Amino acid sequence: MARNRKYRSAAARFGPAIKAFVLCLMIGGSGIGYVWQKNQIYELGRQIKERETRLHALDLQNEKLKKQMAERTTVNALEEQIKKLNLGLSAPTELQIWRLSEPGREPARPPATALPGTQYALQGKVLP
Repeated sequence: MARNRKYRSAAARFGPAIKAFVLCLMIGGSGIGYVWQKNQIYELGRQIKERETRLHALDLQNEKLKKQMAERTTVNALEEQIKKLNLGLSAPTELQIWRLSEPGREPARPPATALPGTQYALQGKVLP
């Protein structure tokens, strides 16, 4: 004989409701996750665009400063600045300039007819 619905177990009574709730939760969670992900993509794209704009502005400023430095380090600009600040600087005279001769490329070689027992210095070392 069949039993009444009244005597079914709790799992049998609430099973379809729990399945529907879990299914709705999964669909809702997926929708919320999708919207959150799209929002994150938009936000990161905005940040990238903002930083690229700032980088471009800094590049332009860098070029401007390079040109300004090149103009200020010319001989004429430096001479004008010296006169403006009354530093009293002038070009050196010939007596103030020291001219140094450049050493030869090859090291000096001892003559082939060196006497036995003659000592030569080799790179800071003394031979016995």
